[in-house]
Amino acid sequence: MESASRDELFQDFAPGGKYADIVGIYHEHESSHKIGLPDRQMVYAFPQSVKWIAHKGAGYDQFDVVACKERGIGLSNTPGAVNDATATTAVYLLIATMRNFSICERSLRAGTFKPPHVERASHDLTGRTLGILGLGCIGIRFAEMIRPFQMRIVYHNRRRAQDAPDYCEYFEDLEKMLRIVDVLSVHVPLTRDTVGFVGEDMIRAMKPGGIIINTARGKIVDEEAMLRALEDGHLASVGLDVFPDEPKINPRLLQLSNTTLLPHVGTENQDTRRKMEVKALTNLKDFVISGKGQNLVAECR
Repeated sequence: MESASRDELFQDFAPGGKYADIVGIYHEHESSHKIGLPDRQMVYAFPQSVKWIAHKGAGYDQFDVVACKERGIGLSNTPGAVNDATATTAVYLLIATMRNFSICERSLRAGTFKPPHVERASHDLTGRTLGILGLGCIGIRFAEMIRPFQMRIVYHNRRRAQDAPDYCEYFEDLEKMLRIVDVLSVHVPLTRDTVGFVGEDMIRAMKPGGIIINTARGKIVDEEAMLRALEDGHLASVGLDVFPDEPKINPRLLQLSNTTLLPHVGTENQDTRRKMEVKALTNLKDFVISGKGQNLVAECR
């Protein structure tokens, strides 16, 4: 894409424009900085010839999928390609928050070496209970990585996961699960129904001193409710790789010492990026060659 702006891109999509007859689109997150999100306006600006969008990413909440379906455009994503990287990020956040390693590193870099009484707020993972909210492919990979730490692993889905490992205990009653977890790790997709899903009631249902980890999407957690619980001590810590208004970060989060924060780097490594690119481009290639691509998102089937 050579268009310098969103307006110029729309002109290039129009009849007579240089992209007026394209059939497929390969989409990267980075393009939003230049041309904005692929919302309803953009989807309806695509030429009539567009029939497939290959998105490089597992999450596709940036897209107006309803508009894609209305236009008869297939939208594919890259499930599986991000499993290891996202699960590894969750493992790091779990260890860092349980042991308060971020506080320790900041203390060392500030020249004070070990922070005072750090042991009072730190815990071993062994024997603690991890709750996974959304045991899909990433949640299962996370559970596999955590199992050697000898934590009790429980999970909640709308229904029991058919491929759940036998060491993952299913809780149909979410509130009952929340009452026993030491750490809640969020792995549900961002949809209209999950915006603010982890809210005040859910957070307060957790026992005092709990921890929340989020490697999914920032808007799934009610940030104000989370901050209140951190400030009044109900939550001991949070580990976040995602934020509601990223790249903007709520200053209150930065002022709190009991937070481990990453700039949405869960999939930022060469191996995972290559897997995502290959899968996305293969989806597009399959469509162009055979008229049927793989990994079509549920809403477009």
